[in-house]
Amino acid sequence: MNAPQIIKTSTGEELVVIPKADYEALLDAAAEALEDAADVAIYDERKAKLKTEKALPADVAMDILRGSSRLKALRNWRNLTQAELAATVGVSQGFLSDLESNRRKPSVQTSTMLAKALDIPIEWVEP
Repeated sequence: MNAPQIIKTSTGEELVVIPKADYEALLDAAAEALEDAADVAIYDERKAKLKTEKALPADVAMDILRGSSRLKALRNWRNLTQAELAATVGVSQGFLSDLESNRRKPSVQTSTMLAKALDIPIEWVEP
C-alpha cells in the first residue's frame, strides 16, 4: 500500500487520497469482513435456537453454516445415509428427507428415536 496523501478543503475538512488499487483492496477487505460477520450472525442465531448448553461439534456447526439443516448436519457427522438412519429409526427415507428439509416436524417420539440413533442429546433434535 502506498502512503496516502492528505489534503485540506477550504472548510478545513481533511481528505485522504490513495491509489485506486489500494482503494479496491480496502473495498474487498470490507466486503470479506461483512461476509464473515454475516456468517457469525447466522451461527449465533442457529446456536441460540438450541435449547441446550452443550455446544454442537465443530463439524456440525460448519455444515449448518454452509446451509444444511441441523438434522442433516448431525446425520452427516455420524456418516449415515438417509436410508440408513431412516431404517434405524423406523421411518421412511422420504419422511426423513422431509424432516431434514424442515417440510415436517418430528414428534417427540421420533425426536427421541433420532437422538438415540445418532447418539446425541435429545435437545439437538427436539421439534
